[in-house]
Amino acid sequence: MNPKILIIGACGQIGTELTQKLRKLYGTENVIASDIRKLNTDVVNSGPFEVVNALDFNQIEHLVEVHQITDIYLMAALLSATAEKNPAFAWDLNMNSLFHVLNLAKAQKIKKIFWPSSIAVFGPTTPKENTPQYTVMEPSTVYGISKQAGERWCEYYHNIYGVDVRSIRYPGLISWSTPPGGGTTDYAVDIFYKAIADKKYECFLSSETKMPMMYMDDAIDATINIMKAPAEEIKIHSSYNLAAMSFTPTEIAAEIKKHIPEFEITYNPDFRQKIADSWPASIDDSSAREDWGWNHKFDLETMTKDMIEHLS
Repeated sequence: MNPKILIIGACGQIGTELTQKLRKLYGTENVIASDIRKLNTDVVNSGPFEVVNALDFNQIEHLVEVHQITDIYLMAALLSATAEKNPAFAWDLNMNSLFHVLNLAKAQKIKKIFWPSSIAVFGPTTPKENTPQYTVMEPSTVYGISKQAGERWCEYYHNIYGVDVRSIRYPGLISWSTPPGGGTTDYAVDIFYKAIADKKYECFLSSETKMPMMYMDDAIDATINIMKAPAEEIKIHSSYNLAAMSFTPTEIAAEIKKHIPEFEITYNPDFRQKIADSWPASIDDSSAREDWGWNHKFDLETMTKDMIEHLS
């Protein structure tokens, strides 16, 4: 039997592609997209859509009852760079939306939750290379603090109330279908738009800032696969490390130049540099690979080719 799915934050960078993939997989009518406002987008126009405020428990509960929802994907959040400008609202949105869905699962109104964490849970004291699954976590951003707290609550609700909640720590995500959404890793999306339109890009990070990245196709596959995995395969109920590739602005610029030879990059680091410096350079995701068979398909070369083809 197909799950009945509610995606909260379906119009965001990940939600957009996740909604379309889940609709292909489980049928359009079984996937209810929702967001705080109704925009004229494919997600809104291609199937059931509801306007919902992720901070309103009663609205979410009502949708769960009306649509007989079994699984919730909670994708609503304020991302790293945006959250630094509005810390109180970021904490409110990132934490209370999570409590709402955890409490619905605790009350047995839904069966399963997907909640995304992030490499932002790590901090300046975390080992930067090959960051382990279990390590020092002292996040120094509002986003990272809320995600780390969220991981602890997910594990608590699993251990104490038996809630089936599944999570992965996304690295920087790169996609051609939606514009950047206010994250520190967003330069790796914006650089493609500017390379094609202007043949030049001013990067807000320094040339050798190495960060873990992933192509959106891989991130969506991981999200769906962890939710499809049998419960006994999910051994970590805080959040799984997830990785595909790590690169610097210099390296991605060199790859783009293979396709657009006249492309030039300059550097003008801003407040996001400090955020990037606090995050890992590469991630050890062996637990995800061993427990539920995670495997990425795209590296820097194949991703760059695909991005340029789609955006052109």
